[in-house]
Amino acid sequence: MSVRKTKEVRRIEILDAALVEFAELGLHGTSTEDIAQRAGISQPYVFRLFATKKELFKAVLARCYRETLEQFQGAAEGNRGRGALDAIAEMYADCLWKDPTRLRLHLQAFAASGDPEIREVVIDGVGDLAAYIERVGGLTEEETSRFLGVAMLMDLLAALHLVQGVEPWADRLPFAWQRAS
Repeated sequence: MSVRKTKEVRRIEILDAALVEFAELGLHGTSTEDIAQRAGISQPYVFRLFATKKELFKAVLARCYRETLEQFQGAAEGNRGRGALDAIAEMYADCLWKDPTRLRLHLQAFAASGDPEIREVVIDGVGDLAAYIERVGGLTEEETSRFLGVAMLMDLLAALHLVQGVEPWADRLPFAWQRAS
């Protein structure tokens, strides 16, 4: 006899499936049918829990930013200042290279940010990350901008699958490689 899954368990399964699908094809390229199939449910059930595909995309993004913040907090636990920032940067670089799914979702979110509702989720998510980095690192606004800039450069290097020694222009970015290696 199979056990019936709760609505919350199904919701998590849909979010997990949607993360993978949206990371690959973005908001407009992904079908809810593919998400439902990956989650092992019917397409109508997706719409019972999320009114529209855009609402599902926003929920996936919000969860992804929340989980990234939780990862930052876990990496920095017990540290402040430079120690916390180094731990966050190391954890982030490790995540980028081990599983690029979340990176691809972030890139898809930026691409979909022409939509004001999507843009709001991205702004809130990145804003929460920036505020945490500034607070735990004891950084000035300028230092926070530099830290986030390096993180975005790490995103680019990971998205292009560039490792040190492959492209001369990338090798001239030592501050990024310090964080990415």
